[in-house]
Amino acid sequence: MSNLSLEYLGIIHPTVVHHNMSVAQLTERAVDRGEGILSNTGALCVYTGKYTGRSPKDRFVVDEASIHDQIAWGSVNVPISTEKFEMIYKRMMAYLQNRELFVFDGFAGADREYSLSVRVVNELASENLFIHQLLIRPTQEELDNFVPGFTVIAAPGFKCIPEEDGVNSEAAIIISFEKKCVIIAGSQYAGEIKKSVFSVMNFLMPARDVFPMHCSANVGKDGDTALFFGLSGTGKTTLSADPNRYLIGDDEHGWSKNGIFNFEGGCYAKCIKLSKEHEPEIWNAIKFGALVENVVVDPETRVCDYDDDSVTENTRVGYPVDYIPNAKLPSVAGHPKTVIFLTADAFGVMPPISKLSREAAMYHFVSGYTAKLAGTERGVTEPQATFSTCFGGPFLPRPASKYAEMLGKRIDEYGSNVYLVNTGWTGGPASGEGTRMKLPYTRAMVTAALNGDLEKVEFELDPVFNVMVPKTCPNVPTELLNPRNTWKDKAAYDAAAKDLAARFVKNFSKYEGMDPAVIAAGPKA
Repeated sequence: MSNLSLEYLGIIHPTVVHHNMSVAQLTERAVDRGEGILSNTGALCVYTGKYTGRSPKDRFVVDEASIHDQIAWGSVNVPISTEKFEMIYKRMMAYLQNRELFVFDGFAGADREYSLSVRVVNELASENLFIHQLLIRPTQEELDNFVPGFTVIAAPGFKCIPEEDGVNSEAAIIISFEKKCVIIAGSQYAGEIKKSVFSVMNFLMPARDVFPMHCSANVGKDGDTALFFGLSGTGKTTLSADPNRYLIGDDEHGWSKNGIFNFEGGCYAKCIKLSKEHEPEIWNAIKFGALVENVVVDPETRVCDYDDDSVTENTRVGYPVDYIPNAKLPSVAGHPKTVIFLTADAFGVMPPISKLSREAAMYHFVSGYTAKLAGTERGVTEPQATFSTCFGGPFLPRPASKYAEMLGKRIDEYGSNVYLVNTGWTGGPASGEGTRMKLPYTRAMVTAALNGDLEKVEFELDPVFNVMVPKTCPNVPTELLNPRNTWKDKAAYDAAAKDLAARFVKNFSKYEGMDPAVIAAGPKA
């Protein structure tokens, strides 16, 4: 039991408040309460019920006077009134009375100059274990002087009433910037807690001249930092997990005047089709202290079946970053020498690697392009272009132009080289004659970008995508570098390339306040 009072939040009479429990204590409590079971490696395994992933249609931002003009309102940042928020909030606090609660105090931001102190109040011990491992764990001295700058309250058992509450379902994730609070109702998916903190950081950091980024980051032995942006399936985790480099973080970072810093103290990795052979770091991290979500576990042997997607394809594991052998601690590094945007172009028309000017970098950053394959979602029968603003659209409260300007400013200040790498198809579309770009070739291109080899070669302009393509690259067949050369039917390539370029142009037209030079740096339809 703890003497921590939650009365200031409106939680008057909890039965017990467990404040900053250890990993062992939280794991024991979760098992005792029937929240999960231990795997044969000691990880805590839970099922999250109805919600096995984020619920973007249930995310809201309270429309408050002080922030109204700073938010990019729309389908991502959906407004909810202060009256509706207060009504839901008060009912949730009443729900949490007479319950056992778990509180973790930690930080978002490994650079203490920019850290946000975050208090997380959980109904479930397993979710408190998750955020204990995903946020940055304070020292005892920091705990002794801890004052929460933001509070997240997660109550999966509390259900909203859509017709009364002005929300879309029983679940709701609501951010109030004036109250400095996030409430998460109805969903046990732990990723909602993590991404809520990220959304808060994405709003707060630009005001402190910190560029918030949805990317992974690593650093070489000589201190050369690299960033990897990319949507799911582009190879962000695979390419940033380099045994010859140190991992700064796998998902959320800030870029300040001091350099790069991880927002988190942990990793949240996908488990589907996980194998010890291909991803040994993640495989070995699934041990005592890790939280595994929605992976099917044999009830007798307690062995996890990572190939079983019967619960969801979005199986996950959360663990502290120091479970990765080559993690850099603390998770800070210098200004990035190289920035890499990853796309998996299923149309097979984009160059496997190209260098971007400052304006082209801003264009492709805002676009956040990749492609869905046929069969990955119900109703998807051919490749579909997917654009996610700034490679993190669901988590960006401010207008896209604000984040793009911050990227451009950083490129100007620190001279970072920016490359666009296509890890997708070549020789044709995925639905036709195309084949996936071989991973050794992609690794060779990334290595050439990181070590500066590509700064020594000749480039030529791709007339459709308006990017500079290297004529040669060490350890990569020259004919692969120009995608048109890999297609048997050149006319078919030309038509497919122009079609994708037109999709870029159409998507970009929705953004307001963009520099005309940035628009001009995009593909030519």
